Amino acid sequence: MTMINRKTALIALFSAVSAFTLSQTARAAGEDTTAPPEKTKTSTECKDGKVWDEAKKECVDAKKSSLDDDILFKAARELAYAGQYENSLKVLDAVKDQNSARILNYRGYSNRKAGRMELGMSFYRRALQADENYILARSYMGQALIEQGKVEEAKAQLIEIRDRGGENSWAYRALLESLGGVRNY
Repeated sequence: MTMINRKTALIALFSAVSAFTLSQTARAAGEDTTAPPEKTKTSTECKDGKVWDEAKKECVDAKKSSLDDDILFKAARELAYAGQYENSLKVLDAVKDQNSARILNYRGYSNRKAGRMELGMSFYRRALQADENYILARSYMGQALIEQGKVEEAKAQLIEIRDRGGENSWAYRALLESLGGVRNY
């Protein structure tokens, strides 16, 4: 094998490994990038930032519960999608890892949807500082940018999602749809 062929083969191998790694990172970081969650008793019966505890079969105070961060995150996400933004934020307050990209992202989402755009944007930025490959934060930030009339900045987030291996994700499709369903890159 000639030196040029080896170099070409190495470049191709590196590109494939990089693409796979980015794809896996985007998939792992965006594990919650599916369509909105199904409603449970958390969003249909629990009030004031309480969460359904399956073991106790009752609504419990998120801060006083022994529920783990994953359960609390799923509950907060469900509440946010149900339009219960203040309840979502109360549940997020109970999460131990307050610097997690997914927690910061849903703080951004809930605040933005509750009408606190700048606060929401600050949480999206913090989520991306925590994990620049967290494509759902990029999608929600892009949607917020569209709401602010900053379409070119939203398109830049769409490109970032694509370049980070998220082109086949819900996060990508949601932002693309918000942009009118037309790719211009």
